[in-house]
Amino acid sequence: MIKALILDVDGVLTDGGIIYDENGLETKRFDVKDGLGIKLAQHSGIEVVVISGRKSKVTELRCRELGIKRYYTGIKDKTECYNSLKEELGITDGETAFMGDDLNDLKLLKQVGFSATVSDSFDYIKSEVDYVTEKKGGRGAVREFIEQILHKNGVWANIQNSFS
Repeated sequence: MIKALILDVDGVLTDGGIIYDENGLETKRFDVKDGLGIKLAQHSGIEVVVISGRKSKVTELRCRELGIKRYYTGIKDKTECYNSLKEELGITDGETAFMGDDLNDLKLLKQVGFSATVSDSFDYIKSEVDYVTEKKGGRGAVREFIEQILHKNGVWANIQNSFS
């Protein structure tokens, strides 16, 4: 049973692009399908956490908007952050899923119980995870992975039926 889902941001929740305007303000594009997936995960009792290597006010805003209580940006060692989080939440590696897409995610991808990457990640990342999405980063890949988790947890049919 997956109790916590950890997500990277750039390349996973976004397509990896970062846009700056002439005033130096950062913008990113997030997919609403991923947002609904996160809400479905939360509704089913899964703690959704964001751990990102980049410090970003835009990411923090999106996390607050989605009701993600635990979000960590500007994190250099994601594994160290995760180990502290695991202790705080009282969860094990086997109860945790993580979705990342690059070298700074690799160690954590190998540690958790259920790991995933996006279809447009690198082959050396894809070869190390349990699940590779059909969708690209920032284009519904998180939603796709969440649905896999909800199937794995045995709750997807109830969630789907609640919308019928």
